[in-house]
Amino acid sequence: MNTTGDTASIAATGMLGAVGQMLDDGLLVADADGALISANAAAVRFLGEGLVGKQLAEVIARDDVADLVAGRTSSCTLAYALQTSVAMEFNVRIQRMGDGQIVAILLDMTSQRNLEKVRRDFVANVSHELRSPLTSLAGFIETILLNEVQDWPTQQRFLKIMEEEAGRMSRLIDDLLSLSRVEVDEHIIPDERVPLLEVVKSVIASLEPRAARRQMGIVLVDDQPSRPNRPVMYGFSDEINEVFHNLIENAIKYGFEGTDIHIHISAREAGHVRVCVTNTGEVIGENHLGRLTERFYRVDKARSRQIGGTGLGLAIVKHIVNRHRGTIEITSSDEGVTTFAVSLPLIAGQRAL
Repeated sequence: MNTTGDTASIAATGMLGAVGQMLDDGLLVADADGALISANAAAVRFLGEGLVGKQLAEVIARDDVADLVAGRTSSCTLAYALQTSVAMEFNVRIQRMGDGQIVAILLDMTSQRNLEKVRRDFVANVSHELRSPLTSLAGFIETILLNEVQDWPTQQRFLKIMEEEAGRMSRLIDDLLSLSRVEVDEHIIPDERVPLLEVVKSVIASLEPRAARRQMGIVLVDDQPSRPNRPVMYGFSDEINEVFHNLIENAIKYGFEGTDIHIHISAREAGHVRVCVTNTGEVIGENHLGRLTERFYRVDKARSRQIGGTGLGLAIVKHIVNRHRGTIEITSSDEGVTTFAVSLPLIAGQRAL
């Protein structure tokens, strides 16, 4: 029995594990038969818990990996896409070492891919969406400069339209930048502690004056509010604030005057908290519901532009919710009662309510 070799192998594995914890990229170590014996924190973050004990060829299900484990090759490099709620891409390098162990390094390429996609989308969206207001502004400016409109009331009307178009362009650029920022970092799981209920209450307080101008109330229903444990989640407070600000603001914009907006917080499933934002307005057809979170998708384009919508608010909501590993569901009844339901994971050990 070669105890010296076994001891050296164990020591090498321990050293690899220690080095692996210092890496931002994923590191997996498998024994000679392909069973994982070590996974660093980055690999767990990428691929999930419970990796140790699984087969490498099961975790990275590619023929190249199976060939290497079977001994038909000694190394391979491959591109690997992981399809979860947030798509991730890796360059994977795998090598069988002299002692028979297999080492796999996962280089995270998601940020690079996201940056390239955001750059393409940003240029395409800006060139398309800004063309209309810029053409309108150029037309009014040319008319005024040519002195074709000499009476002050007409000039005032033109200037008012120009101000509105400039404001819409400013909001559009702000939303595009916000969406781009979220998309680039969507694969990075937030690690700050966010008291969800306090964030929702803060958003409600900030939007109550706007709702009041349309004779609307915002009603918060919190299941079993007497419990001492409040919902706490990993996240970024500013982004969670933006989610509910956009949803409640939309409910105000598209709800009928004189109706109430209902915010319902509940524990729908273990380890998650569910926040529903409900208003009463126009019926949203089934064919539109699945597309509402697409960028620039509008059910009623004329009305959306009239009330100052950019068509990006719900796309921003979807990407932030994805980043926080949550889900969003949209329903609309025949009576025009529309609900946006956001489910978000709580910190392990936290009770929802």
